[in-house]
Amino acid sequence: MLFRSMALSGALLPVGLGVSRAETMKMEDLALEGPLGDVFMGSPDAKVTIIEYASMTCSYCAKFSAKTFPLLKEKYIDTGKVRFTLREFPFDPLATAAFMLARCKGNDKYHAMVELLFAQQKAWTGSDKPTEALLSVVRQAGFTQESFETCLKNKTIYDGVNFVKERGAKVFGVDSTPTFFINGEKRSGAISIEDMDKILTPLLGG
Repeated sequence: MLFRSMALSGALLPVGLGVSRAETMKMEDLALEGPLGDVFMGSPDAKVTIIEYASMTCSYCAKFSAKTFPLLKEKYIDTGKVRFTLREFPFDPLATAAFMLARCKGNDKYHAMVELLFAQQKAWTGSDKPTEALLSVVRQAGFTQESFETCLKNKTIYDGVNFVKERGAKVFGVDSTPTFFINGEKRSGAISIEDMDKILTPLLGG
């Protein structure tokens, strides 16, 4: 299985909450997508673009997904004010596998798969048999043993996920998760909806 032979050979990197930085990147540089493309939510005409770099095994990312993202989506994304995408920054082989499975479901189900995996993160990251636990979780989304193994053997998806991670680190200085670029400004940590309101209000002219 590619997951065992390639993903498990990857170096383990430390995951941390991170420190918010007053650093800004050019939006034209951030706009360059990886080989698998970005899966955006929200209006392409939105005033604000948020790009999140996350690791599927990062507890702070799961916290953001559970606590902040639903409100962000309701208040800003669904109303056309914010355009949002999540980019892969797996810190370990298990996170790489999880992102690969999300990609294998296709763009229309990508965010739903990410939310499912974050919601049940403890079940598969805390297991003595994480691969089996991960399969158990994604069976809820229609994966079989065969499709699970086929996905994790897909070198194109494996390489695409790692391209995004490597470019995020080398070009944009991502070194912790979650890291956000909000209209190019870099912010790190599981931002609360209250702090997100403070960041977005002036950008939206409110």
